[in-house]
Amino acid sequence: MAAATTTAVATPTLWQLDPSHVEVGFAVRHLMISTVKGRFGSVQGTVVADGDDFSNAEVDVTIDAASLDTREPKRDEHLRSADFFDVAQFPTLSFKSRRVEPAGRDRYTLTGDLTIHGVTREVALDVTTEGFVRDPWGNERAGFSAKGHIKRSDFGLTWNALLEAGGVAVGDDVKLSIDLELTKSK
Repeated sequence: MAAATTTAVATPTLWQLDPSHVEVGFAVRHLMISTVKGRFGSVQGTVVADGDDFSNAEVDVTIDAASLDTREPKRDEHLRSADFFDVAQFPTLSFKSRRVEPAGRDRYTLTGDLTIHGVTREVALDVTTEGFVRDPWGNERAGFSAKGHIKRSDFGLTWNALLEAGGVAVGDDVKLSIDLELTKSK
């Protein structure tokens, strides 16, 4: 008679994005001579992982498009208009993961569907695990940072103006930078 074998199955663990400890930033060339940086102030999301093992995590994030901030109210108003994000018609941006691949110690490539301006494209983010800790209130937390880049034209964000000296007012390449904390659900 063969011995019975059992396979341990990890229990899915829900992690909540802590909205007060998240920074979703972007940077784009301006007038071909400088870089404008901005951020989104309202971000919500969840991650489902196997306990503290994020190697097969499912990530679901929603960003309020109107919460963008570049520290210049008139520019922000223009970015919210139909020329760019068109927040009246497309009030959110979203990211839903497809897969996570190891990329070294405490590093992953997170690939998923990013939706901006009603257009969905697959993007890859380079993610670094920043650590795990129990906070003073007994909550388990995990920290991550991520970097990536997209072309805004891939998402239908094509407004631009030609410069007299040549070139354009707004670059097409957008750098993404994300820092966040997750709290394990109890």
